[in-house]
Amino acid sequence: MMAFDEMKTETAAAAKPDRSANGNETYLALVWRRLRRSFTGMVGLVLVVLLILISIFADFFAPMNPLETHGSFSPPQVVRFTDKDGNFSLAPRVYAIAETEELDPVTFQPIVGPNYDNPVYLGFFVKGAEYKLLGLIPMSRHFFGSTDGQPVHFLGTDKFGRDVLSRAIYGSRISLAIALSVVAIVTVIGTSVGLISGYFGGPLDAWVQRFVEVVLAFPQLPLYLALTSLIPVTAPTTVFLVFVVGVMSALGWAQMSREVRGKTLALARIDYVRAAIAVGATDRRIIFQHILPNVMSHVIVAVTLHIPSVVLLESFLGFLGFAVKPPLISWGLMLQDTATYSVIGSYPWILAPVGFVLVTVFAFNALGDGLRDAVDPY
Repeated sequence: MMAFDEMKTETAAAAKPDRSANGNETYLALVWRRLRRSFTGMVGLVLVVLLILISIFADFFAPMNPLETHGSFSPPQVVRFTDKDGNFSLAPRVYAIAETEELDPVTFQPIVGPNYDNPVYLGFFVKGAEYKLLGLIPMSRHFFGSTDGQPVHFLGTDKFGRDVLSRAIYGSRISLAIALSVVAIVTVIGTSVGLISGYFGGPLDAWVQRFVEVVLAFPQLPLYLALTSLIPVTAPTTVFLVFVVGVMSALGWAQMSREVRGKTLALARIDYVRAAIAVGATDRRIIFQHILPNVMSHVIVAVTLHIPSVVLLESFLGFLGFAVKPPLISWGLMLQDTATYSVIGSYPWILAPVGFVLVTVFAFNALGDGLRDAVDPY
């Protein structure tokens, strides 16, 4: 009988939920637990972290100096694990493109092909071009590259003979910096305008919404082109970059403010907000302690979904020549080399920046979808 009672007690204890683990769980811990259940959300989070790390430490991850020139439009070098006789080897290598002794039967010019007699061995944390990590620490180590310092072009070279992969890695720094700067400014302005307009209402809300509608009514792409064309060609690169960020921000805050306003209007009718008003709480206290924390979950999701559109916009404007200017490097600026069909058909590897843009857009969209489901699963 005692054994039966003990077994019953153990069964009841096992069936009773452990409230100590999740009972006092914070909101951020709850969101993180839900996000971990989303496969696409976690994939997006990992890719976003990798992209940010690569952009910050672009000097370390780039195998070569992006300004160093070699052969024009050299094709990509494929990593191989075999020697010239086809024997397997654990040492990865590439074969540089060189002129062979054979002549083309039509042009009687030397045939260009891989130089199997002089393989270029690859490795991690190798010595290469000197740089300053974060602009402060002199270094010459690179994440991967040739062990003897010879040039390697995993994605080929452009028309000036510059390494496409290194330029794409460096370009992520400018492209992501523009996107994050624009989204940060848009978030601050849009959230502030939306909160004030939605909370106070009345004539202020009516006038603000009319102004928002005017901003949204403008055809954005022609306006982008018109405003960016006002910058003098001789303007410093910093001024040009600041102006581009300002133009994108000036036209992007309106949609964010409308979304925040709608959320604020819904929260202003909730009981705890009405109770705070009834006990005489100030408007500032109500906005910052009751409404803003509940709006931020929506704002965070909107930010992650807005970054891909800014990246695409910067790439498109750079392709048209209305974004950053040399010597700065961005994905849009690199895509200017793809302006003619003949170039794409002959040298398709110069479309490599498109892959970086697609990965970035997918990463932030996947993270945004995962956060949206984690923040509001219903």
